[in-house]
Amino acid sequence: MTADNDDMRPSPEAMLKLAQAEEVTAELGRLKIFLGYAAGVGKTYAMLEAARKRQADGRDLIIGYVESHGRAETDALLQGLEVVPRRQVPYLGVSLPEMDIDAILARKPQIVLVDELAHSNAPGCRHEKRWQDVEELLEAGIDVYTSVNIQHFESLNDVVSRITGITVRETVPDRLLDIAFEIKLVDIPPEDLLQRLHEGKVYVADQAAKAIEKFFRPGNLMALRELSLRRTAARVDEQMRAYMEVQSIAGPWPTSERLLVCVSGSPYSESLIRAACRLAEELKGEWFTLYIETPGGGRQLQENRERIWRNLRLAEGLGATVATVTATEVTAAVMDYAQKHNVTKIVMGKPTRPRWRELLSPPLVDQVIRASGAVDVVIVSFEPEKHPVSPQKHPQHRPFQLRGHAGSVLLVAGATLLCELLRPVLAPTNMVMFYLLAVVVASVRLGRKPALLSAVLSVLAFDFFFVPPRLTFTVFDTQYLMTFVGLFVVGAVISTLVVQSRERAEMIRARELQTASLYYLSRDLAAAIDIDAVLRAVVRNVEEALPARLIIFIPEGERLDLVAKSEGLDLDLKELAVADWAFRNNHPAGRATDTLVSAGLIYLPLKTPASVLGVMGVQLEQEQEYHSQESRRLLDAFATQAAMALERIQYSRQAEQAQILQARENLERALLNSISHDLRTPLATVTGVLSSLRERAAHLDEPARRELLETAAGEAERLNRFVGNLLDMTRIEAGAVRLNREPCDVQDLVGCAMAALEPRLDGREVSLRMLPAVPLVSMDLVLMTQVLVNLLDNSLKYAPRSEPVELTAAIEGQWLVIEVADRGCGVPEHDLHRIFDKFYRIPIPEGAGGTGLGLSICKGIVEAHGGRITAENRPDGGLRISVRLPLTVEEDRHHDG
Repeated sequence: MTADNDDMRPSPEAMLKLAQAEEVTAELGRLKIFLGYAAGVGKTYAMLEAARKRQADGRDLIIGYVESHGRAETDALLQGLEVVPRRQVPYLGVSLPEMDIDAILARKPQIVLVDELAHSNAPGCRHEKRWQDVEELLEAGIDVYTSVNIQHFESLNDVVSRITGITVRETVPDRLLDIAFEIKLVDIPPEDLLQRLHEGKVYVADQAAKAIEKFFRPGNLMALRELSLRRTAARVDEQMRAYMEVQSIAGPWPTSERLLVCVSGSPYSESLIRAACRLAEELKGEWFTLYIETPGGGRQLQENRERIWRNLRLAEGLGATVATVTATEVTAAVMDYAQKHNVTKIVMGKPTRPRWRELLSPPLVDQVIRASGAVDVVIVSFEPEKHPVSPQKHPQHRPFQLRGHAGSVLLVAGATLLCELLRPVLAPTNMVMFYLLAVVVASVRLGRKPALLSAVLSVLAFDFFFVPPRLTFTVFDTQYLMTFVGLFVVGAVISTLVVQSRERAEMIRARELQTASLYYLSRDLAAAIDIDAVLRAVVRNVEEALPARLIIFIPEGERLDLVAKSEGLDLDLKELAVADWAFRNNHPAGRATDTLVSAGLIYLPLKTPASVLGVMGVQLEQEQEYHSQESRRLLDAFATQAAMALERIQYSRQAEQAQILQARENLERALLNSISHDLRTPLATVTGVLSSLRERAAHLDEPARRELLETAAGEAERLNRFVGNLLDMTRIEAGAVRLNREPCDVQDLVGCAMAALEPRLDGREVSLRMLPAVPLVSMDLVLMTQVLVNLLDNSLKYAPRSEPVELTAAIEGQWLVIEVADRGCGVPEHDLHRIFDKFYRIPIPEGAGGTGLGLSICKGIVEAHGGRITAENRPDGGLRISVRLPLTVEEDRHHDG
């Protein structure tokens, strides 16, 4: 197999991508979208026509939902097609017809028609939106034909709002366009659509005038039509590029123009960029600006970095997609970028070098033209008198260059001296190796030009000092001429290769440092759990990666708050104003930008696709670093990483708040579920008793009436306890519990609790064990009585009637310990930590009830006293709840405060 055939084979990545896509789509139904730009263009009509053709082909097809709006021609197309009856959904006293997705799934046709994709379903349907119904049908393997207007797609919502002045509320995610097997564009001229509107074929007559005034304006319709055409063309273009990638077609296909302009820091680059912009506007095409860094371009980058940076920013401001690529071969890099981005035209400047230099080194334009293949190359001419091409002089580089040249002279002199010492034992041709060594050392240590100078001086020194006749440039043996040429050529090649290797190593090292800096920042940001940790990580990493100081602002209401900064960095009002401008305009400002350039710092907005989260101001120590592409790329990357981390923390907080809201809703739902039963039961009993007494009082004897009244009184008391528990829990959660502390006797506390519980004992036994002399304890007697009543009442619910409930009180150190124990079923071990939660209840024996708030109220009151309450299962069965209250008044006050 030839190399050409190998190049035509699809890449493994492309084949894997295709296989994954086919695996996903094989299990899904296929979606066909009939896309229009406004109501009345004929989407439903075109969809029904296509459906009748599929039915004629023998496909099993049904109508899931089609709205004809009373149009006779549309109703005629519905004749003969199976229609699934609509589901009637009751809502606010009316019945709303909706698509019956369950009936369609049960029917399982090959194709189903679903009109009005952006429709919002009535409350009570399975999905909120109809496009969610469509996704479920596709997942079931059913093909779907559907219709929708371009203004309903999510990504175009703000664009449509600006065009029409109307915000579209019913939107559809763009992914439906991406997964669609086919998009059928239904299009008519706006004039014809307006004529249909005037004839009443779009809306009913009483809505036509209102629709014309608000939406159906010629300008709106033309803009929406262009949006639909462009979006459809973009989808086709995406499919084309995917096909080219899978089939390894080098391309391009001339369907839509894509221009590429290359810049190099030349004085002509600015004019070249503007020319490419004008050409892209004329062709209505996308355009790219590319700068290629080469290992040998390090010196040129140092001299022209400010101009290169300005050119790239100009291109970006004019709407180009800007890219910087590192490569060793410029032509190959240009063509590789053009192929990957399906570029159709490459815009380059006309060569300005003298002709003799072009003969020695072919210009880049010629090399690109030869390698361009099917890509057009556009050559732009310039007027030399308007763009002086003399290179800028940088006096600051001269001392180093002079030192390098002097070093070359010294190296050649040293090699000559060594050869002179060895001349008695070495032949002249062997001395060439010492001069080559001097060239290599110059290449490694001094650079390209000193190395070439050392090669020239080596030839001259070798000829003058060692080739007969010595001390003259005359050569008797012409064979030495070949030695001279070989020495110079080998020296020049060695110096070039060594310098290129060194520059490439320096470039790799710089890239490695940038990659390491981004890695360390990403690692620190990934470990950050709050905003403060994110800010500390950003400040530390920026200071370490770049000799710089920085400051970060985050919005707080209508102003920016300083949240982090490097030590010793302070800003005046002018700098704060620049930072505020960068934030509000979502655009870099300050030093080395095109806005507010007099600022001392460069301000970069911390932006994500969704919003701007803050501003980062950076002060670099070295002036030239402001115009360094490496530094700016690194700063942009740092700003992006910081913004993403802040957004992650923000989303994490929102998720936490959502969980809290969900928990609150669950509590509210549990409360409603609880009181709907536990409070309705006593109300129903009281109501029933009163109804019996009112309607049948004459037929009831005295014992029956007394029994009914006692029942009603008991249920009313139970209802009163429930409501009291709810109010107490509300006060505790609101922090409204105020303790009325006073020294209390524990025996009085127990006596009050037993007296309050007496009507509910019903002959049950409560065993009391306490010390004869217990000191007075500072407490709120009323609230602690409620605690003890709730604990005893809880034990009585679960303890067998034959077993007593045990109540003990004792002193342990500086604590009063009150325990209530029973012989009931206990609590599962894994639920012991939840026993004091609101609304937590284990199954209650028949006849018992409660809201699940009693123990939670106990916990709140005990903790308000500075005490603790715990629960544990007894080894021989049952539950023990312990209350510990502090004895000392000082500790009480400490806990109260």
